[in-house]
Amino acid sequence: MFFTKMLIPTLREAPSDADIISTKLMIRAGMIRKLASGLYEFLPLGLKVLRKVENIIREEMNAAGGQEITLPLIFPKDLWIETGRWNVYGKELFRLKDRKEAEFCLAPTAEEAVTDLVRKEVKSYKQLPLMLYQFGTKFRDEIRPRFGIMRSREFLMKDAYSFHTDEADLEKYYKVMVDAYTNVCKRCGFEFRAVEAASGAIGGSFSHEFMILADTGEEEIVWCGCGYGANSEKAEWLPLLQTKEEPLILEEVLTPNVGAVEDVAKFLNASPEKFIKSIVYKVDGNPVVVLVRGDHEINEIKLQSLLGATEVVLADEQTVIAVTGAPLGFAGPVGLKGVKIIADLSVVEISNAVAGANKKDYHLKNVNYKKDYNADLIADVRKVAHGDICPRCKKENLRFSRGIEVGHVFKLGTKYSKSMNATYLDTNGKENLIVMGCYGIGVTRILAATIEQSHDDNGIVWPDNIAPFNVVIIPINYSDVKTKETTDKLYKDLTSKGIDVLIDDRDERAGIKFKDADLIGIPYRVTIGEKNLANGNVELKTRNGSKDSSRLLKPEDAMLEIVKIFS
Repeated sequence: MFFTKMLIPTLREAPSDADIISTKLMIRAGMIRKLASGLYEFLPLGLKVLRKVENIIREEMNAAGGQEITLPLIFPKDLWIETGRWNVYGKELFRLKDRKEAEFCLAPTAEEAVTDLVRKEVKSYKQLPLMLYQFGTKFRDEIRPRFGIMRSREFLMKDAYSFHTDEADLEKYYKVMVDAYTNVCKRCGFEFRAVEAASGAIGGSFSHEFMILADTGEEEIVWCGCGYGANSEKAEWLPLLQTKEEPLILEEVLTPNVGAVEDVAKFLNASPEKFIKSIVYKVDGNPVVVLVRGDHEINEIKLQSLLGATEVVLADEQTVIAVTGAPLGFAGPVGLKGVKIIADLSVVEISNAVAGANKKDYHLKNVNYKKDYNADLIADVRKVAHGDICPRCKKENLRFSRGIEVGHVFKLGTKYSKSMNATYLDTNGKENLIVMGCYGIGVTRILAATIEQSHDDNGIVWPDNIAPFNVVIIPINYSDVKTKETTDKLYKDLTSKGIDVLIDDRDERAGIKFKDADLIGIPYRVTIGEKNLANGNVELKTRNGSKDSSRLLKPEDAMLEIVKIFS
């Protein structure tokens, strides 16, 4: 392909409203253009990368036994009413009516539609297991679309759904899909981690996220060298037994105008680790008191999962006063009645703790579990913290990184088949609910996340397999007979071997061509100039190499070197 024949409108500067590096570089490299808030057009270069990622995913889905389908982009309300998600999904769901006033939504995901398809077509255990997948445009009415194609209102996604006779068969196939997603990530060439995750609005009993590691990542992930990994919403920690002290006599102390743990700790000259924070929540409308150590934070996702709740929110001040008898900052577990108390695992290990006295301007010292208070439930309800030990190997400290989610796999169980009555007949002719898995990966998001991880001051640094072109040939003076002859032959030889090549045939200075090649991020650059050709050489340079990564080679040797890289 020739540069002059393609639409590649590179820019020296990015628009002022481009908020992250991937958006800036994709716009500058002529890959995307913004149509409206959260809506982007893909230009030829950007679409080439998108299709390469799509093809890698398709190959791995086919290898995992998947069958590709296409579902509509508009779903009828009735299906979403069956699963209860029409009202639960919230304002992100694009809703619309047709001329007959029938209600529909634009697809944000396709569990309902694919379950409806399968319940109509699958009748026997002989048709299971089954995995169906599609590449489809998804729509989510983000309140503040941001980060370019990372969090847009329209995006390309691969969503897959598996159907099984029982949980054991789902478990076996879930591992197949985790391996398939791992292969996708490896083939795309970015650094990633698969981590355990909360299932969120999709539902289900268990899930993994696939995270591209990047300092600009929206999410914090926790991991260990032993292989354990989880996002911060799901991450566990190893409880350690604390040395117990002899219980002292409970003592009430005046703490005027200090309620925050840090302020009280300073006032009493005590460590936050000796404090019990008592936080009042409303769980599905009912007050619940949650206890954590003073230097820890409550993990509301863990709390919601533990209680099987639909909604967990901090209680308003009026509720706090009604439950504890004191204003904010002075709540404590001692003497609370008529309210459920949940204590984090670390709280019950504290000896002679400090806690609120449920009385304005007062705290209690020497608070001990069982002696002075009890809990209805003791569980892991806190966020992991630096210094926590890995719960898997029980040896190493957990490590923390930032990541960008590009894929998520779920064990759905019977969440959708039960509500939609998707069943099959077993060997005895008995009707059973189909067990489901769900597997999504953001195709457009992979592009942005990869750039966030892989770029430099000059532009994008694409991994080899998903770059828009594998090689760019830059003739210094394409009108020179020898230069053109060498360029055309190398182009023909490389393309005949299946190498994707761009010739920059523009009548521009070499410096401009070099800058654009680096901006676009093409992995390998062959420069052909009269000076080097006089000695029978061309220059081969690696985009992601050091400054001295260029070599002078014979054209045929450069061709063999490139073919070897991509073979």
